[in-house]
Amino acid sequence: MDVKTFRNRQKNIAIDGIVDDSLQIAYTDVGEGQPLLLLHGIPTWSYLFHEIIDPLAEQYRVIAPDLIGYGYSDRRDQFDRSIAFQADVIERFLAALDIDSAHFVAHDIGGGVAMIIADRNPQLVRSMVLSNSVAYDSWPIDEMLTLGHPRNANMSTEDIEELFDKSLKSGLSRKERLTDEFRQGLMSPYLEKDGIVSLVRNAASLNTNHTTPLTSRLDQMSQPTLLLWGEDDGWQPISTAESLVKDMPNVKMHPIKNSSHWVPQDASEEFTAATLEFLSTAG
Repeated sequence: MDVKTFRNRQKNIAIDGIVDDSLQIAYTDVGEGQPLLLLHGIPTWSYLFHEIIDPLAEQYRVIAPDLIGYGYSDRRDQFDRSIAFQADVIERFLAALDIDSAHFVAHDIGGGVAMIIADRNPQLVRSMVLSNSVAYDSWPIDEMLTLGHPRNANMSTEDIEELFDKSLKSGLSRKERLTDEFRQGLMSPYLEKDGIVSLVRNAASLNTNHTTPLTSRLDQMSQPTLLLWGEDDGWQPISTAESLVKDMPNVKMHPIKNSSHWVPQDASEEFTAATLEFLSTAG
């Protein structure tokens, strides 16, 4: 799906009670059935899931928000962007949609958000699919630490294109999946000045202290969990998934060969099939 079509079906909702002003969240909401929440990571936005949303929506109500500060959600300098704050916003977001329980499919820092919510609000998380997720002290990676320097708020669109092109070469194993449509769609919100500034703020907010406290409580996260992991990922390596298998009580691992970090694009068909198979037994 091209980015224009994707954007045209996004909705917007105002979330109150977190900061002084309402926070605007852009999101996709399609399909019927049990709610299935898709959470992206950095430096992406919900367009990361553009090829898997419709197949999943044949069986579920699929909701894919842009995290605060990302994509086309609120990008102002008026709020925190940490994964702890993102978890606060997602809880309010689901409440605003009258959803009291959902399956979570979460990638990268979105996985950290999902685990925070699963720990503190377990009834809200029916199950989790964690894909190449942050956990423990596996993050932030060096590239994001560098991006978060305040001077990078003055980057040009050419700088952003160079950053994404370098990341795409590492983040996808299957080079045929690096299409012009995906490339343009992924970087689209960050080719605008406020998008560049917001992306830098997002990178500056990454804090491993928001996942390390979960380590001692992983054995209490009883939600059915699937670790859907690209084997070639050099940023969030499969060794992280192997550790989670040992530490979580109700977890399965599904490694994906010839796939790197951005698995929903790299291996969209296998990602979708494995997710649907898992959810069919997750309750």
